[in-house]
Amino acid sequence: MSPLLLAPLELLYGSLVRARNKRFDRSPVERLGWPVVSIGNLSVGGAGKTPLVIGLARLLEREGFHVDVLSRGYGRSEQTVERVDGAGSVQRYGDEPLLIARSTGVPVYVGASRYEAGLLAESEHGGKGVHLLDDGFQHRQLGRNLDIVVVHRSDLKGRLLPAGRLREPLSSLLRADVIVLRQEDAELESAFRAYARSECCFWRVRRKLALPRPVERAVAFCGIARPDEFFQALVGAGAELVERIRFRDHHRYTTADVERLAERGRRLGCDAFVMTAKDEVKLDAAMRARLNAVAPLFTAALTVEIEDEEAVLGRMRKSLIVTER
Repeated sequence: MSPLLLAPLELLYGSLVRARNKRFDRSPVERLGWPVVSIGNLSVGGAGKTPLVIGLARLLEREGFHVDVLSRGYGRSEQTVERVDGAGSVQRYGDEPLLIARSTGVPVYVGASRYEAGLLAESEHGGKGVHLLDDGFQHRQLGRNLDIVVVHRSDLKGRLLPAGRLREPLSSLLRADVIVLRQEDAELESAFRAYARSECCFWRVRRKLALPRPVERAVAFCGIARPDEFFQALVGAGAELVERIRFRDHHRYTTADVERLAERGRRLGCDAFVMTAKDEVKLDAAMRARLNAVAPLFTAALTVEIEDEEAVLGRMRKSLIVTER
C-alpha cells in the first residue's frame, strides 16, 4: 500500500507512541539486582542489533564479567520464562535468542517480562553479573544503566509504522546514552547527533561477512529485515550469485520451502547454498540434508568488531553500577 494512503495510520501510530513514552516518563520502572545494558534500535530489524549483542557479550566475558542476555523471543510458542537450551528449537525460544545462545555460550533467558527473566537469571547465579537486554529500547518497563541504540542510515529519512520502518521518531534518541554507527556510515554522526543529548557517546563498528570457501554459482537465501544488504555483502566477500531468494523477516522454513530451494538450485546447477546464521538455526537436520544433497550448504558468518574497545569498556564499566535514573 502507498505510504501516502498509510499517512493517517502513521499519524495515529505516532500519537500512540508519544502517549506511551509520556506514560513511561512519569512511571517508576522495575529494577533488577544486577546492572542492565540495553541494546536496541529505532527501526524494525536490520540495523545490526543482534551481532552487537553477541559482540558485547563476548567482550564482557573476556573481561571477566558474568554475562547473560534477556530477550523476548519473538514468535515463540511457549509463554513461560525460561533459559534457552542451545540444542533446543526456534519454535520454543525464538530465532535470535537461540542464535545468541549458540554463538556466545552465555546464558540467555526469554520471556515477555524481561524483569521476570532477569529474576530467574539472578536466582541461577550466586554472584554478581550483567544483564544484556536484547531489543530493549522500547521495553521501558525495565530500568537500565546504559541505553545503547543501533541506528541505520535509512532511519534519518524513515517514516513511522505502518508507512515506514520506524518504531519511534528520531527525537526518541534523546533517551540514548550511546548511539552505534557502522564504520561506513561514520559521516552521518553529525546528523544523528542533532537528535541526541550532548553527553551521548558515539561508537563505531566494523561488520565483516566471511564464507568458508569461495563459491561461483551460489543460491543465496535469507529471512531477514534487509535481505539486499546480505546479498551485497556476499558479493563484496567474493561470492558469485546465480539466485537471490528472499523470505520475510523471522520466516519459519517449511519442508515445502526447502524443497523449492533444492529444486531451484538443481535447475541452476548451483555449487552452494548460502544463508545467514539467523536462518541456520531455523533449519532442522532433514532440511539441511535435502539441500546438501544438491550442493553444499554454507553459513555466511557475520562478525562485528567494535572500534576503540578500551573507550567502550571504560564507558560500560562506568555504567555497571546500579544507579537511579
